[in-house]
Amino acid sequence: MNNLRNTVSLIGNLGADPAITQFGDKNSVARFSVATKEVYKDKKGEYVQNTTWHNVVAWGKNAELCEKLLKKGTEIVLEGKLVNDSYETKEGEKRYKTEISLREFMLMNRDKDKAQASK
Repeated sequence: MNNLRNTVSLIGNLGADPAITQFGDKNSVARFSVATKEVYKDKKGEYVQNTTWHNVVAWGKNAELCEKLLKKGTEIVLEGKLVNDSYETKEGEKRYKTEISLREFMLMNRDKDKAQASK
């Protein structure tokens, strides 16, 4: 049950190819954003689509897999944990950011992608 304390699960699409940074020989980090969509009816009965962007960071083997498998527009299911951080800008302003630290992911619609690639 301890794993349930800080767990995020999302299904969404990548906004851009992952940005990969290498550290030394075998360490790497991948950063990318994922858009999730929520569709609902408003008070007037009209459909409204709300898109939310999430920043994701992957380390080590997960980063390598992201580099190989993920591209802009790819639909994925991901699971991770929320990480809050703060930093100071060059001007001395304190800023805050929240990211999802990726634990695992799965590609969606892979058969559809293969069919399009073979055309």
